[in-house]
Formats: sequence, structure tokens, C-alpha cells
Amino acid sequence: MASIKKVIAEEKELRTAVAAGSIDDSPLPEENIGSDEDADVLELNEPLAPPQDLGPPLLDEEIAGHSREALAQLQTVAASVPAAPQVNPLEDMIRDMLKPMLKQWLDDHLPQMVDEHVKREITRITGRPL
Repeated sequence: MASIKKVIAEEKELRTAVAAGSIDDSPLPEENIGSDEDADVLELNEPLAPPQDLGPPLLDEEIAGHSREALAQLQTVAASVPAAPQVNPLEDMIRDMLKPMLKQWLDDHLPQMVDEHVKREITRITGRPL
């Protein structure tokens, strides 16, 4: 939906820019007239490209406005809905059930596993079996 809003807004901006000439023709304030810096400034008095004929708009302005209102309403509702809890009750229950079993298994097996891996690494580093 955001991409639809973006396309509609870009087309409207493009049409507005083409209709307005898209170049600010107001004169800039003249500062430091006669300085050496002004000698290097190139002024553009004509548009770089001729205006393009974009043809008729893709959407009627009334329909585009209605779509914008509907999308804005959806955005408002979506922003006001509280976020879903990041916790799953089933996961919590399973985690609570598994914790004691996992703790018991680690207490029984972890010291032996660490000792075995340390011995293997010492043997690999020193080249002498332990």
C-alpha cells in the first residue's frame, strides 16, 4: 500500500512540477558582485530539457483522494493497535518444563565433555598425548 501511495504522490509531484515549470525563475540576491568567484559561475537562463507531455493522469483526482483517505485510515488503525506480545505461552510452558531436565543433563555431562575437549586441544597444541 505504501508503494501505491508513493506512485500516486510521485505522479502528482511530476505533474505539478511540469505545470509550474519546475525551475525557480526568481532572481538570486546579488552578493559580492565583481569578485573573482563570480567569474567562474555559469548561469542557466533556459530549462535544461523541454517540458514533457505526460498525457492524461492515470487516476481521477477524486478517486486518488478517496484512495489516500482509505490508506490513511488504515495507517491510523494499524498504528493504534498494540503490538502482539513477543512471548508465546506454549513456548514458555515448554521452556519451564525442559529447564530442570536440561540443567540435570548439563550437570551430569558438561564437566566430562569440557575435560575431554581440553585434553584433545592440549594434545593438538603440544603434540604430546595426555
